[in-house]
Amino acid sequence: MNIRLLIALFFFGIFSTIAQTKVSGYVFDEFNEPLSFVNIIFKGSTQGTITDENGKFYLESDETWEALTVSFIGYETLSIPLDKKVNYNLKFTLKEEAAELDAVVIISGKQSKKNNPAIDLLRKIWANKRSNGLKQFKQFEYDKYEKVEFDINTIDSTLIKSKLFRGMEFVFDEVDTSRVTGKTYLPMFINEAVSKVYGDNVINKTKEVLEGNKNSGFSDNQVIIDFVDDLYSDFNVYDNYLKFFDKSFVSPLSKTGINTYNYVLSDSAYVDDKWCYNIIYYPRRKNELTFKGDFWVADTTYAIKEINLQASKSANINWVKEIYIEQEFEVLNDSLFLVKRDYMMSDFAFSKKEQSRGIYGKRTTLYDNYKFDIEKDKKFYEREVYNYDKDVYDRDDAFWEENRLESLNKDEKGVYKMLDTLKTVKKFKRLYNLGSILASGYIEFNTLPLDYGPIFSTFGFNEVEGLRLRAGGRTYFGRNDLWRLEGFMAYGFSDDKFKYGISGKWLLDKKSRLIISGGNRRDVEQIGASLTTSTDVLGRSLASSSVVGTSTNDKLTSINLTSLAIEAEPWRNVIFRLGGNYRTLESASPTFSLDYNTENGIKSEIKQFESSFSVSYFPKRKMTGFGVERKTANDDFARIFAQVSRGDKSIFNSDFDYTKVQLSYTQPWQVGGFGRLTTTVEAGKTFGEVPLGLLSVIPGNQSYFSIYNTFSQLDFYEFVSDTYTSFHFEHNFNGRFFSRIPFLRKFNLREIVSIRGVWGEMSQENINLNNTGLPNAIPLVAPSNEPYYEYSLGVGNIFKVFRIDFNFRGNYKDNVEYPDARKFGVTGSFGFYF
Repeated sequence: MNIRLLIALFFFGIFSTIAQTKVSGYVFDEFNEPLSFVNIIFKGSTQGTITDENGKFYLESDETWEALTVSFIGYETLSIPLDKKVNYNLKFTLKEEAAELDAVVIISGKQSKKNNPAIDLLRKIWANKRSNGLKQFKQFEYDKYEKVEFDINTIDSTLIKSKLFRGMEFVFDEVDTSRVTGKTYLPMFINEAVSKVYGDNVINKTKEVLEGNKNSGFSDNQVIIDFVDDLYSDFNVYDNYLKFFDKSFVSPLSKTGINTYNYVLSDSAYVDDKWCYNIIYYPRRKNELTFKGDFWVADTTYAIKEINLQASKSANINWVKEIYIEQEFEVLNDSLFLVKRDYMMSDFAFSKKEQSRGIYGKRTTLYDNYKFDIEKDKKFYEREVYNYDKDVYDRDDAFWEENRLESLNKDEKGVYKMLDTLKTVKKFKRLYNLGSILASGYIEFNTLPLDYGPIFSTFGFNEVEGLRLRAGGRTYFGRNDLWRLEGFMAYGFSDDKFKYGISGKWLLDKKSRLIISGGNRRDVEQIGASLTTSTDVLGRSLASSSVVGTSTNDKLTSINLTSLAIEAEPWRNVIFRLGGNYRTLESASPTFSLDYNTENGIKSEIKQFESSFSVSYFPKRKMTGFGVERKTANDDFARIFAQVSRGDKSIFNSDFDYTKVQLSYTQPWQVGGFGRLTTTVEAGKTFGEVPLGLLSVIPGNQSYFSIYNTFSQLDFYEFVSDTYTSFHFEHNFNGRFFSRIPFLRKFNLREIVSIRGVWGEMSQENINLNNTGLPNAIPLVAPSNEPYYEYSLGVGNIFKVFRIDFNFRGNYKDNVEYPDARKFGVTGSFGFYF
């Protein structure tokens, strides 16, 4: 029964000797109280760490060291001999130095901002930061090597003997120990990339050309790579704020750092033949987005030579137990310091408890072969919308031996072989397929190039269809398919009708991303769920299947839509689209009317051909994949959309002539330490007389879900317009204020404030066209007297996944004129956010 445990311990013992020296333990004062931020250094080196809030430390080196130095300002320095290569659970007690008690401020408390030599050095760093690094030059280029790795951590006998790994025990042959945390881990994924980076500071452009990519073999590795790259975006330690996990952490080198961190001048020594000062920093308050750690700064140029950053355990961030970052800088000459090595590691876990198991996400980046002031044409930075080269993903071993800037260790080399073996195990295939289904929403058929789904749309409900069942699928040969077909069938038990949809798209030219698409859908839908028209023929709003709402939702439309379009992306993130569609619209409910007046009486059905031309621009958007369908790899980019649509009676015997113009602009803003602001502005106008089915409906929200860019206190069709301007501003403060309230601090709640408004008007011609006098007709009312507005106060991160918004209607709420107006409402949402 204990044989497996014995084997595991045997392998653990073997792998624990790979690194030459390992030490871990705790540091206490004479009263047995743990000491934070104590310096632990291998004697005679600059390799070290500091203790955490519990006085705990772990230190590892590939070299053999014979002694350890434990130092703390105001305490006697200890020199501890290391008799063994591996020394765990050591305990040190530091005694106060009586002679220095009056002269030194103890590091564990708040440090003075005045007469502090560390802050004096910090001010010199600010004054010299513009003269250090790549900003000195007009143009630059360099070689870049990146390694991304995912590991399961806290490997113990319980995990080894669990049912999850039964039949896959061989994977534990690759167990190793983290040099940062001292925990055991099992590598599960690795990806390597070699690229050439070009930049121009004059035009503020950069371009990265991938020259080689190698990974551990899963078909959708790029999704994982993009996930890590988005979380660990490139940063500059000199910036005031460093963005990780979509959160802005205050940089220890920030000008606002004095009010956020305590700084202590700890040591001075030669680092690579440069005399440097060592400064320790740690946060002044808990629950803020801050780091702790230390950095070495050169004494003449005041450039950072080395820095490490470790996120505070109390930081308001979910699912992440540890964040650890190291940067090393290379001295090219007396005045030029450039990034040489960048290491980032996070411990993803459901709990922040020390013993909880999680997953390490690591990224190691190395930089070399810097060149400067080699100017390239501006077009160089705009070319290659499509840059997929199969040879890049099929480089031989000789290429990697030559271009790796850091050799793989034994464990990393073993990952490739282990995962090749793991993919042949049936149990692993089942687990992998389950994860794929949950991530994509589709069930793959291994014997056919078909997927079933999306599974999350299988069930729905509305007042017209009652219970709705849906079955759908798509063709899928791989994530970079040049063409794709998709379709569905649905049935409503109340209206006893079948619905269907089919669409297809084909990537004709890879370089310009010339795509032709088309399809047909016959369905029941909630029209007016958004102001900006969707271009997806199979797209169906959430409002069409709301199970529970604030009031009856019977204002649904039967739609038969056929579309054909062609689009191209001649420049990166600039998309032109020309399309045409023909649709018939009529009410799907006897209590709702789309009727309008004609010369021959009242008509219930709308038949309309519409052509449209649109331009979309997504600055700084990053995309994954090179097929007809791609995925976005980031979400911090603006979205700009402009469209002109033309309805023509002369085509397919349509009913109306009109022109519609629409504009929308969405922009996320990272507001330093005050969280994230998202803004959307939309405007539109319809020229010509059109019925209700073709007008712009102000998007209400009758569900109990918080849906961005809708109005929570409006019912569907409460406001309708042919001319509109709207805005939606939402700010998430990420706990900036709650973290300073003692009894709320421990819950890590987040404050969300939102205000949204719309102004619109309706021409008298359109009012007359739609005024049929029927009892189920919708009165056409536009917010023309004054802009309609509402606001909300929200609390997010409740139990890490829930958000509640308290919504208030700002106007148009007079009891006599608007008796059914919803003045107050509560909506919510849930999701997994960092």
